[in-house]
Amino acid sequence: MTYEVKSLNEECGVFGIWGHPQAAQVTYFGLHSLQHRGQEGAGILTNDEGKLKRHRSTGLLSEVFKNPADLEKLTGTAAIGHVRYATAGEASIDNIQPFHFKFYDNSFGLVHNGNLTNAQTLRRELESQGAIFSSTSDSEILAHLIRRSHHPEFLGKVKEALNTVKGGFAYLLMLEDKLIAALDPNGFRPLSIGRMKNGSWVVSSETCAFEVIGAEWVRDVNPGEIVIIDDDGITYDTYTTDTQLAICSMEYIYFARPDSTIHGVNVHTARKNAGRLLAQEFAHEADIVVGVPNSSLSAAMGFAEESGLPNEMGLVKNQYTQRTFIQPTQELREQGVRMKLSAVSGVVKDKRVVMIDDSIVRGTTSRRIVQLLKEAGAAEVHVAIASPPLKYPCFYGIDIQSRRELIAANHSVDEICDIIGADSLTYLSIDGLIESVGLETDAPNGGLCVAYFDGDYPTPLYDYEERYLQSLKEKTSFYSIKDKK
Repeated sequence: MTYEVKSLNEECGVFGIWGHPQAAQVTYFGLHSLQHRGQEGAGILTNDEGKLKRHRSTGLLSEVFKNPADLEKLTGTAAIGHVRYATAGEASIDNIQPFHFKFYDNSFGLVHNGNLTNAQTLRRELESQGAIFSSTSDSEILAHLIRRSHHPEFLGKVKEALNTVKGGFAYLLMLEDKLIAALDPNGFRPLSIGRMKNGSWVVSSETCAFEVIGAEWVRDVNPGEIVIIDDDGITYDTYTTDTQLAICSMEYIYFARPDSTIHGVNVHTARKNAGRLLAQEFAHEADIVVGVPNSSLSAAMGFAEESGLPNEMGLVKNQYTQRTFIQPTQELREQGVRMKLSAVSGVVKDKRVVMIDDSIVRGTTSRRIVQLLKEAGAAEVHVAIASPPLKYPCFYGIDIQSRRELIAANHSVDEICDIIGADSLTYLSIDGLIESVGLETDAPNGGLCVAYFDGDYPTPLYDYEERYLQSLKEKTSFYSIKDKK
């Protein structure tokens, strides 16, 4: 079986609230702030005095709830919601969350951000024991493990299940009388707790959702932690002490919104720092700095300030186009780049341009943007990337599970420069990335997972081990140097 990566694909976004008379509406606004984390589907499940109600469908949040009645029928004072990008499982409504599990003695809802590295093994074991799955998503596995646990208390069942699953995960579970949040032992996925003025507790993948609903950030959920929220307040517990912070560095580089704060570090600030350090590692003459909108604009600011070059708007983004990774074929993705971006000839003509971008995955988008700038009259285009070369797959919740189409896994920096048609190519070093984020921790790599860049994974890969080892042997790329033009 082959695995194709089209671009950097977001993970998912989760949101939960307890103790608000308009829980569904607040959850809608929270999910709207997290829409960048997934555009394939969305859903909300509410708790109305112990009765769980749900609405979900494929598409953007506004499409899922285009009929106001769909939101109005979700009555209750507590809710969980989800926006989905498929990291595991097919893009069908059966895989759209929240999941709702009904049993003779209770019921609960579940949402999940991340990817389980032992999902295949667990699913086979569960199915061999008679479990019946209603989806192909690995998120459903936790519910089966909870239900099959022999622990007398529900919280004990949850802890036992959390110690069984491996990989990256942020879970929210809605019960009839409580909301439970849990984070994996490495904290790969971000998860934060906030509180509204009326006393309602909220949990979100990113803090940007707090601003829109008027909530105040309280703290982040820690690795290996389980949080219980009910009518009596909030309780913090742990399900394991074998923890080591290794938050996904791509959250700071690309995924998270710039107005979010993760473990005390503002994302915009981290990206700006990355641009500043990238300028220190850059060794070419240039006239202007141009950031690729929107995720690279912060890095472009830092680069311009450090280098003393003017930061110009040489690329303009059409805000009404979908992200190119959604397009199913390479031809459509390349057409999507032209629809999404336009080069401003009056800005770049006859200029030596430093084009700042957050990453290069396949190289096709970078090649097209370089071409746009040169067609607009740029004398030179020097590409500077505010992250290290992306050489290794991710198995914790980002849709990169093969080295086969990662251009940096198959070509040197000089070859990539030649392929994308740039006059030079500079990547930020791994040390520069770690310094740019600057988490206050003694954890390895500054508390970041940088396995995408150095291949040093912070956990065993379990079901993915064989696939990963096979990918190391592959030297297959959609590019060859001779056909780059």
